[in-house]
Amino acid sequence: MTAPREPFFPAERSIRASEEPFEVRYLGRMDYQEAWDLQADIAKQRAAGDVNDVVLVVEHPNIYTAGKRTLDSDRPTNGLPVIDVDRGGRITWHGEGQLVVYPIIKLAEPVDVVDYVRRLEEAIIHTVRQMGVASAGRIDGRSGVWVPSTTEPKDSAAPHRDRKIAALGIRITRGVTMHGLALNCDNTLEYYDHIVACGIDDADVTTLSLELGKDVTIDDATQPLLQALDDALSGRMVVADHTFGSAPDPGKAAAEQARAARKARGE
Repeated sequence: MTAPREPFFPAERSIRASEEPFEVRYLGRMDYQEAWDLQADIAKQRAAGDVNDVVLVVEHPNIYTAGKRTLDSDRPTNGLPVIDVDRGGRITWHGEGQLVVYPIIKLAEPVDVVDYVRRLEEAIIHTVRQMGVASAGRIDGRSGVWVPSTTEPKDSAAPHRDRKIAALGIRITRGVTMHGLALNCDNTLEYYDHIVACGIDDADVTTLSLELGKDVTIDDATQPLLQALDDALSGRMVVADHTFGSAPDPGKAAAEQARAARKARGE
């Protein structure tokens, strides 16, 4: 998704309100609802100035989470529970083998949501390329980090269309970020077969392991991603144009369908 304007801050300037290093908390494997409650508690403290910025690193047991624009047709067909959450976007899966990072960051004013998302993407792109997926980049109109169909995965079991390797979903309240990013490391793709992931049915999902043809674990990716995240948010990593294609925005499609449904009901 191309930014509609230039960022509020130059690329070499930090987007964080604090100059102190953020605190990293490694939660291990934690229930999604428990982690969400913890996020909310820390975000409240951060907004009040009681704590500094915190980044949570976690792996969730298998669960679907539905963002505010999720349609009924997106929802799972396999009976796995769904948690409706207050982030943007549509439905996705979290589970074993997927690295999830929740930055709870007080953003500098004026808050620039687009620039924040772009910096998260830049950190992931840098990490994924550093690990060997050299063609990873963006698709204009869609958030997250993608691998183009022109790149042949090392594992023959991998999808071959444009495929998402990392997803984003955020919420910003009182200038403090919540939710964040999920990077597929060595997780199964089975659970994606039962939903319309992120509302996208014309592309696929992949993992670092499938793209590289070897097992890449959460532990392998954690420190490189945290370093890149720190660099991107602080302004030490410049957000570059890694766009290799364009596609319809599923969020806009969902909003249009919701408006049409309300109009049909006479609302």
